[in-house]
Amino acid sequence: CSGRTAPSCQSSRWETCHVVDSTPRRLSEHEFERAVEDALALIPAPLLAQLRNVAIFVEPEPPAGEDPSLLGLYEGFPLTDGDEPWFGALPDRILIFQGPLERLCETREELLDEIAVTVVHEVAHHFGIDDDRLHKLGWG
Repeated sequence: CSGRTAPSCQSSRWETCHVVDSTPRRLSEHEFERAVEDALALIPAPLLAQLRNVAIFVEPEPPAGEDPSLLGLYEGFPLTDGDEPWFGALPDRILIFQGPLERLCETREELLDEIAVTVVHEVAHHFGIDDDRLHKLGWG
């Protein structure tokens, strides 16, 4: 499992990165799901075609026992692990967590940007790109 948590404030990618206690702009469940779809549309079609047997879910919060600041999570077998899993295997899962993303961001624009970064980050794990490499590429 690989996941993305709220960025640290030492990151140069985020000028004002801090978790706020109250979120002035929340999205409805439908708006949030639409933002995830829009983020997927940023990924080139040839790469999207490789997302076979991958299900993407929006959840309100990370599962119990996980870091409450977890923004997204990839559960599955990256393509770089070799052969595809055996016939009948459950799909890989990408989970995007609405609550932590909304608490991280102060404006709608920041929220949409963080949703896009989180979706790309988790999709990249499906292609075998680890957190260290994603941080170096600016998608941490």
